[in-house]
Amino acid sequence: MGKGKKKKSASKKGTSKKSGGGVDQADGPVDRLPQAEVVDSDSAEAGRTKMSRKEYEAELAVLQGELVAMQEWVKATGAKVCIVFEGRDTAGKGGTIKRIVERVSPRVFRIVALPAPTEREKSQMYLQRYVPHLPAAGEVVIFDRSWYNRAGVERVMGFCTPEQTERFLDMAPGIEKAMVDSGILLLKYWLEVGQEEQMKRIESRIDDPRKMWKLSDMDLLSYSRWYDYSRARDAMFASTDNAWAPWYVAQTDDKKRARLNIISHLLSRVPYGPLPDREIVLPERQQIGDYVPSDLPLRHIPTPF
Repeated sequence: MGKGKKKKSASKKGTSKKSGGGVDQADGPVDRLPQAEVVDSDSAEAGRTKMSRKEYEAELAVLQGELVAMQEWVKATGAKVCIVFEGRDTAGKGGTIKRIVERVSPRVFRIVALPAPTEREKSQMYLQRYVPHLPAAGEVVIFDRSWYNRAGVERVMGFCTPEQTERFLDMAPGIEKAMVDSGILLLKYWLEVGQEEQMKRIESRIDDPRKMWKLSDMDLLSYSRWYDYSRARDAMFASTDNAWAPWYVAQTDDKKRARLNIISHLLSRVPYGPLPDREIVLPERQQIGDYVPSDLPLRHIPTPF
């Protein structure tokens, strides 16, 4: 390479559209969402123009740079961050999580998406199988659905008794208080999508081989029970929205804006600082010396593209 080349790396917090140290309350609740704070109360139907892909990707790049700064702060300070994503089917949980982890280290950001419990796990204390996945120092754990399955799908689809749901709703605030008291920064997001938009998204999955895996028999049954889920959501908020672990609600009919709003809000809740400016010098590469290229018969993959 010759002389080492210098490249400057810097990240400056504050370039993204964040709400600063706090989050303003929305003007009104969304479909009877008690106490839960609304991340974005404006929907695409409220007169907002559709965001272009170019604009979206530019904004996302800035926010993902801030997520890297947050990651470095988490590593340096030993912070423990736990993010819970819940919401209606097709509300965009997976897509949002994908954009959060796209440019950060999987050694720091970890996604937990547990399958249905085994027979052994069913015999355990309900929250037991989630506890081993909680973050240790220097980790960010994202739950793609969480212990709140008991308040949502398990209640609506009859996988637990009403008494089990009530017991969970009574117990969850105390468990989460213990998590927060242990030093975990707990953030809970509910993603809300309208009925018409949900129908469009489900229909788009029917004939798309890339999305067929997202459309299970359970999803179809859940689709028919919109207001059962509304009642379950309202009861969950009434019992588990509290000062130490509030719920944040994001409207997701406009996927692009929703992802940006959620990431921006997430960043506003974590007290990270900017990445320090630093000079990076690439060292000179070694000389070939006595190395002789191998003549082993390697199997190269086909190159149809």
